[in-house]
Amino acid sequence: MDAERITGSTKSASPSSRKPLQRPSPAIVEQVERLLGGRTRNIRLNGELARLFRERSWPQTAKIIRAWMIWVSVLDVLTLGLYAILLPTETVMSMLWPASILPPAALVGAMVFLRPRALWLQGVFLLSAVFFILLSVALVGVSAGGEFYERHLTIMLFVAVTAIIIFPILLGWAMAIGASALGIYLVFQLHNPGIEVGSALASALFFASGVAATIVARRTATILAHKSFLLELRDRSRLAELADANSQLELLARTDPLTGVANRRSMMETLYRFWNEDLTRTRGAAMLMCDVDDFKRLNDSLGHAEGDRCLVKVAGIIQSSMRDERDQVARYGGEEFLVFLPGADEQEARIVAERVRSRVEAASLPNPTSRVIPYVTVSIGVAALMLDRELVSAEHLQRQADAALYLAKKAGRNCLIIHAPETGQTSD
Repeated sequence: MDAERITGSTKSASPSSRKPLQRPSPAIVEQVERLLGGRTRNIRLNGELARLFRERSWPQTAKIIRAWMIWVSVLDVLTLGLYAILLPTETVMSMLWPASILPPAALVGAMVFLRPRALWLQGVFLLSAVFFILLSVALVGVSAGGEFYERHLTIMLFVAVTAIIIFPILLGWAMAIGASALGIYLVFQLHNPGIEVGSALASALFFASGVAATIVARRTATILAHKSFLLELRDRSRLAELADANSQLELLARTDPLTGVANRRSMMETLYRFWNEDLTRTRGAAMLMCDVDDFKRLNDSLGHAEGDRCLVKVAGIIQSSMRDERDQVARYGGEEFLVFLPGADEQEARIVAERVRSRVEAASLPNPTSRVIPYVTVSIGVAALMLDRELVSAEHLQRQADAALYLAKKAGRNCLIIHAPETGQTSD
């Protein structure tokens, strides 16, 4: 019984009435797979699964219960009004006081389900409200007597059956409603002067079989609701795993596998997006083309493994030298790195480039056959785009940075050159 929780309808609720499911934890996924791997009739929700299901289904459950309470009250008032028209005043007056029990009981029951409360509190108020509603319906017939006596007892059983069928509640709660209805029916039938005790017991047994069948149907609906919830959790888990796999593939497709920085494709996408969407909203942009000096000599003297280690270190130094997360670093070629500085002017680009150059030199990574110093150094070409000058394409700005890099190599390496469109290339 503890495994049961307030269930949602087996029909799908509208998106506005259902709380979105979050990605389930591995422990929950394991439990879901185990339950779905067994027989449907053995499905029971416990612990965290039960809590998740209760949170998921509560809005719909509360809406159903509130609607039932309201309609029972409306039908009670309409029925009493119809009796007032068709029946003698004395009979109507005898029905009035028991009928007045129903609306307050239904109102209290509806109000309890306006917001989530403790499970035990919901159970106490729901069962109490339903009991007084059933008692009110029965007393209306008992007070009027005659043909209304047994008729209203039957109506009371019908009201109980509708509650069991419609309410997506705990099986124990449904059994309590059924037992209350049968108890009220049996007590009043045993005191019914119009029938024998045997007839009262026989009719109670007949109606008990119907109530029992209704409770079995409620249990089946509950299990199916649980299974539907488990399938939704499993689908959510699989979709999350697929999304993670796609994200990993996308990351791999945009990342250089050796250095961990962006690859050439990713940088081209960044430049395309900036030139088409963000260029007019910024002050400009700059590019740095960085090249490891005498990298071939390093590979020849120390081996390719040391060369790979050098590229990883240099990539990390360049990345750590950026201004913030807006700046992008990509491995552009074998030992070339392209740096994109959105919104940077020439002075800012010069500062970043010098920071990269000096930090690489200070790292003292070995390159014993270098023609500069026996350590790894970089040459850097800088090109800046300012909005007060003629706008050029990303490809053109990149070619300017590459041309400046070529001059930096000619100037002796381990330096930076800034491309100056008006005066030609000048060394820094």
